[in-house]
Amino acid sequence: MLIWLVELADHIQIFNLFRYITFRTGAALFTSLMIVFLFGPRIIDSLRIRQGKGQPIRADGPQTHFKKAGTPTMGGLMILAGIVGSSLLWADLSNVYVVCTLLVTLGFGAIGFYDDYLKVTKQSHLGLSGKARLGIEFFIAAIAVYFMMKTSLASTTHGPTFGTSVTFPFFKDLVLNLGYFFVLFGGFVIVGAGNAVNLTDGLDGLAIVPVMIASAAFGLIAYLAGNAVFANYLQIHFVPGTGELAVILGAVIGAGLGFLWFNAPPAAIFMGDTGSLALGGLIGSIAVATKHEIVMVIIGGLFVIETLSVIIQVFWFKRTGKRVFLMAPIHHHFEKKGWTESQVVIRFWIVAVILAMVGLSTLKLR
Repeated sequence: MLIWLVELADHIQIFNLFRYITFRTGAALFTSLMIVFLFGPRIIDSLRIRQGKGQPIRADGPQTHFKKAGTPTMGGLMILAGIVGSSLLWADLSNVYVVCTLLVTLGFGAIGFYDDYLKVTKQSHLGLSGKARLGIEFFIAAIAVYFMMKTSLASTTHGPTFGTSVTFPFFKDLVLNLGYFFVLFGGFVIVGAGNAVNLTDGLDGLAIVPVMIASAAFGLIAYLAGNAVFANYLQIHFVPGTGELAVILGAVIGAGLGFLWFNAPPAAIFMGDTGSLALGGLIGSIAVATKHEIVMVIIGGLFVIETLSVIIQVFWFKRTGKRVFLMAPIHHHFEKKGWTESQVVIRFWIVAVILAMVGLSTLKLR
């Protein structure tokens, strides 16, 4: 919204700053942080009053979790307020990638909110049915992917089929054209990312910090992929317009820092599906927009590990009646093994940092 101030740059030179994505990214980070800091306590108090018993605690979970009973959920509302409010101020709202990413973020956030609402009111882990949730998520994601694909197809930078193609790390010329099946592929990536972050959100601070780490990594990728000079130097695919997504990711980092202030152990509020689905969908959308879907599997490797642990656990239990892990997702397995919550969280943060660095290394290894 504030980008229109660039028009005043001819008269007042300081407004020339609004041309630069780097400046607006930093401003978005600070703005979202302030939004969460200012409105966070009111949101927490309001949710605590309305929810009463707070988020239900799993009866089969680690015993240490029962002391968290009564903690309110839906803290994702704080995060979404920071991200959306800041993005509306600092991002270019005429950019299709920005609009599509915000569409997915708000859409997934709404699904998560309704799921959280059902769980809190019923005091049960059975919220919105899995099939209905996945179906709605995929519908929203497919719409966003379609418009991002059409925007990319309109660019002649890499030829007429680039918008429907998948690129691969380490190989600068390896491109797989999926045609309009790319909508299905992109939708799967976004839905998978949303639910992977959702599965990771099980301990205080466990999900939000890896999300910020992934956001920082993809903020750099978006900026480089959207800049013709840097993209050519690194021999990555130039995707015009995606640099603007760095502004949204700056807002994610700011909102994440603000939320962590309240979510640090002992958490005053949980993110809930409201936040985890929205954040995962956001990262997945940006991976699709920047043509770094495969790299997302590396950068977001922690989320992939958490998801695979659940898939493996369910598959093997149905097949043999035995469990591979003491409890899934895998962070609960380590708790059952005797790790303290802080040990699990901090060690998983370290893993997230390492994987992000490995993912970023693919930008030069071509």
